[in-house]
Amino acid sequence: MSEVSKSIDELKTTGARTVRPSMNIWHSFTLGFAVVSPIVGLYAIIGVQTTVTGGGWFAALAICLSMQLLVATVYAELASQFPIAGGAYKWARQLYGTTAGHYAGVIYVSSTIAMLTTTAYAGGIWFAGFFGSMADSGSEKVLWAAVFLALCTLLNLAPVQVFKLVIKLGVYAEVAGSLGIAVLLFLFFRQHDFPELFRHLGTGTAPSQAAAFLAALAIAGWAFIGFDACSTTAEETHQPQHAVPRAIFFSLCAVGTVVMFNSASLILAFDRETLIHSSVTADPITPLIASHFGTWIEKPFLAIVGTAFLACGASVVKYTSRIVFSMAREGNMPSVLSQVTQSHTPRNAVLFTVLLAGCGLVFGFSDDAVATIIAFGTGGLYAMFAFTTGVALFARLSGRWNPDLGQLKLGRWGLIINTAAFAWAVFELINIAWPRPYVISADAPWWQLWATPLVLGGILSATMLYLSISKLLRSRS
Repeated sequence: MSEVSKSIDELKTTGARTVRPSMNIWHSFTLGFAVVSPIVGLYAIIGVQTTVTGGGWFAALAICLSMQLLVATVYAELASQFPIAGGAYKWARQLYGTTAGHYAGVIYVSSTIAMLTTTAYAGGIWFAGFFGSMADSGSEKVLWAAVFLALCTLLNLAPVQVFKLVIKLGVYAEVAGSLGIAVLLFLFFRQHDFPELFRHLGTGTAPSQAAAFLAALAIAGWAFIGFDACSTTAEETHQPQHAVPRAIFFSLCAVGTVVMFNSASLILAFDRETLIHSSVTADPITPLIASHFGTWIEKPFLAIVGTAFLACGASVVKYTSRIVFSMAREGNMPSVLSQVTQSHTPRNAVLFTVLLAGCGLVFGFSDDAVATIIAFGTGGLYAMFAFTTGVALFARLSGRWNPDLGQLKLGRWGLIINTAAFAWAVFELINIAWPRPYVISADAPWWQLWATPLVLGGILSATMLYLSISKLLRSRS
C-alpha cells in the first residue's frame, strides 16, 4: 500500500496542531451553500452576461453546472479518503509530493483571497444601500467593503455557535431573497415564453454567436465555485469521510438548482434591455425587483441580500484561513499561522487572510480593476480545479492513489469522470483567461486583458524562485 493510500489517522503528523470537530453534515452543507451562494454568484454576473451575449446564456449556465458536478465528484472522492484541513492543497501534497503541494497551496490561497476581496466589495455595496448610502465614489465603496470584512472577521473569531447561526440565517436569506422572489416572478410576473431563455445569443458586445457562447461559459464559471469549502474544513466535521463528500454534492446541486431557476425567472420576467443596463459593480437587482413589487420591498430585500453576502463572506474567510492554517502546519508558511486558540480557532490564519483581502481593496477605486479581480478569483480557482483533477488523474493512473480505499467508490466510472473533469477544468481555465476586450472594456490596457495569465504566471514564477532558493540554501547548510 502506498503512503497516500493510508488512513486519515496515519496521514496526520503526530503532535500537529488540529482544529476541533464542531460541524455535522448539515453545517458542512450550509458552509458550502453559503460560499457558492446563489445570490452572490448570480446577481454579480447577470448584467454582464446579458450585455456581452445579448441573451441566450442560459444554456451555457446549464453546461457549466453539469461539468462542475464532475469536478465536484472528484473532490468528493478525494475527500472521502483524505478529509484533512486544506483540502486540495493537502491532496496535492499527499498524491504528488511537497513541491506540488506548495504550488497548489499558493494558487489556492491567492485565488480564494481574490474571491474574498470581490465578495467584500460587492457585499459592501449592498450594506451601503441598506443604510441609505449611495456609495457612489470609489473611496465610499472601499470603506463599506472594509466594514464588511471587519464583520466577517468578528464572526470567524466569535464562538462557533454564533458563526453557525449567521450561516443558517444566510441560507434562509438565500431561500427568501433568491428562491422566494424567483418563484413570485415566475408565477405572477412572467412576460416571455420559455424559448426566450435561448434567444438573442450573439446580439451583445461579443462579435459572434460562438464568441458570445464561449464568453457566457467563462462568466458562468463564477456562479459555481466554492463547493470545495466543505473539503477544506473537513477536520472540523464529524465523521468527515461520510459527511464531507455528501456536503460537496448537496451544496453544489442545491445552489445549481436555485441559480438555474432564478436565472430563468429573471430572464422571463424582465425585458432584455432592462437586464443589459444592469451593472456588475453596483446593485443590479433591487430596482428590478422594486419595479414589480413596489418600493416597500427595497429595505427588506436589501437586508435579506446583505445577510446572504455576509454569510458568504464569513464562510470564505473560514475556508481560506483553513488552507493557510494547513500550509503553515506543514511548514510551507510561517508557523505562527498554524497556532490555534484555546477554542481551537486558527486566529492568526483568519487575521492574515482578512489582511491580505483588505489589501486587495485598493483596486476598488477603479471599477475596471474590480472586474479584473473577479476574473482572477474565478480563473485562479479553475486553475486549482485543473491542478487537483490533473494530480488525481495522474495518481490514479500511476498507482500512487487507490480510490477504492475511500468511502466513496466509483469503480471504473471514477477514471472516466476524472478524465472528463480534468479536460473541462483545463478548457474553462483557458476560456476564462482568454483576453476579451468586449467583456472588460474596449479601451482596457493590455495588462488588464491578460490579467489572469499574468498574475498566475507571476505567482508560479515567484513560487518557483522561492523553492529554488530554499533548496540551494538547504544544500549549502
